[in-house]
Amino acid sequence: MSGHGLVLGKFYPFHSGHSHLIRQAQRASDRVTVQVLGASVESIPLEVRADWIRESHPGVRVVAAMDDAPVDFESEAAWDEHMALIGSLLDEPVDTVFSCDAYGGELARRLDARWVRIDEGRRINPVSGTAIRADVAGNWHELAPAVRAWLAARVVVMGAESTGSTTLAAALAERLGTLWVPEYGREHSEIREGCLDAPWRSDEFDLIVDRQIALEQRALREVPVPVLVCDTDVLATALWHERYVGSTAARLYEAAAAHPPLLYILTGDEIPFEQDGMRDGEHIRHGMQQRFRDVLAAQDVPWLEVRGDVPTRVAAAASALQELLAEHLSFAVPLEARPLDEQRALQQRVRSTSLG
Repeated sequence: MSGHGLVLGKFYPFHSGHSHLIRQAQRASDRVTVQVLGASVESIPLEVRADWIRESHPGVRVVAAMDDAPVDFESEAAWDEHMALIGSLLDEPVDTVFSCDAYGGELARRLDARWVRIDEGRRINPVSGTAIRADVAGNWHELAPAVRAWLAARVVVMGAESTGSTTLAAALAERLGTLWVPEYGREHSEIREGCLDAPWRSDEFDLIVDRQIALEQRALREVPVPVLVCDTDVLATALWHERYVGSTAARLYEAAAAHPPLLYILTGDEIPFEQDGMRDGEHIRHGMQQRFRDVLAAQDVPWLEVRGDVPTRVAAAASALQELLAEHLSFAVPLEARPLDEQRALQQRVRSTSLG
């Protein structure tokens, strides 16, 4: 065993190659520190990346810090800046540096440590952050469940009673090759005391929201592609609170604003009404549908109303999603991929902002 091992990187995003590197360090060391060094220009929060590693490798010490110094391995001044930060994050001297890339040799020398190069040329794990950022969907299998849950987009289907929202959610998920989350509120309606005959309490809707979000969070870790379809969400639950309790619950609207999807899809009310024994009736459907439209128009998430048969609705939803999903899965260019002049200018800007 090598005593104290060090692994550092951007983890932008964290992937299977990183996990292999950390596991190798753990096998060869008494203890391992993983340093997550991000830059201000990158679009995944630093602590999110650190939490991914903590979940996947609970036996290592994970520390994170912003490192906006230029990535210039030929510059002594740049090395000095990096080393000052790296040293400040260590709680004891390092015995071994583990890395895949060649900079590990110089880093180890400056730490007076041994260098162990893992998977040179990425022959065992032919994956990189660059490849994943370029094609998230194509490299989805390289990501841990926690990373998938953070990166995957949610698409919410909603509508008044008997507008085909559940049918569309299932059909859209099949078209996209992914999972869909059913409406927990319907299940709750069946099992609550008094079923549909008892008056609704306001706090029941908090329970429905909690259960709905829990179902989503579980499914986000399991989706085979970076999108999840949801049959209803917190915003729809807030609207049903108005209908069944008779008052607006500001807390539910606040919860919806804090939990936005990528896209809302409203199912049209032009199709025939079907009574399944759990619906209020056609007499309130159009009014409720207009309330959905008004609320969706007043919030910031993109939305569209789909009409027609199921294939037509699926095609419209999938078309609207395509561009939004591409934008959602894009990343800011990492610091080291930018020209050195730009890196230096960005560092100066960050310094000026912090001083001002």
